[in-house]
Amino acid sequence: MAKKQRRIWKIIVFIFSTSIFVMVGMMIYQWISEKSTSFVEYREFGISMPVNYSIHGIDVSKYQDVVNWQSVKNMRVQDISISFVFVKATEGLGNEDQMFSRNWKKIKEAGLIRGAYHYFLATKSGKAQAENFINSVTLLPGDLPPVLDIEQTYGVPPEKLRQRAKEWLQTVQAYYGTAPIIYTNVDFYERYLKDDFDGYLLWAAHYLQPSQPRIYRSWSFWQHNEKGRVNGCYTIVDFDVFNGDSLEFHKLLLNR
Repeated sequence: MAKKQRRIWKIIVFIFSTSIFVMVGMMIYQWISEKSTSFVEYREFGISMPVNYSIHGIDVSKYQDVVNWQSVKNMRVQDISISFVFVKATEGLGNEDQMFSRNWKKIKEAGLIRGAYHYFLATKSGKAQAENFINSVTLLPGDLPPVLDIEQTYGVPPEKLRQRAKEWLQTVQAYYGTAPIIYTNVDFYERYLKDDFDGYLLWAAHYLQPSQPRIYRSWSFWQHNEKGRVNGCYTIVDFDVFNGDSLEFHKLLLNR
């Protein structure tokens, strides 16, 4: 029995030590990566920017790896700079984006407006997915409303998809006290979501359009390009604009 207990303790110590080693290694990697990305600079954003918009932003996930957010904040091309960032927080059940915690903290430290989104899996419970998001995301005054990213049916019948999406939206709204934003592409919205979801603010994805997304309803954010460049980031980035002025933008932000 004593030998068995010693063996168990050795296993526990090994697991604990390995976890500490991995955590320290990740911290060192992120620190080195952040320092190196501070030297990543571009003369331009690398894409054509739509005119007549004053508030520009980007959205990121783990695929952008370590981003130097102060470099993002400081970049300015003529009269355009990045004001807000949507960051992936969660996906499905029990999954948090591996860069979320760092991004969420560093974006705020850099003085950028931040928003968090959940990538929706239509095959899973909407309520359970909402709880996954709630467990990961603490929203503070000055943050953007939570976002439901819904882009695929995964073979789920449209009525079931809409039911589960509504579960997510209602659960999240009840918890945070503010109506979420829906993100999707124009075709998906018009095919699967219209009418039932027209009361929510829309973040529409529709690329390479000259002035606005082509959709029948009003929209608040437009993801207009997926191949932009920004200082402090090695990879290409999605670019967005807000459909309104600074007063309208700040009315969207959480105030409690």
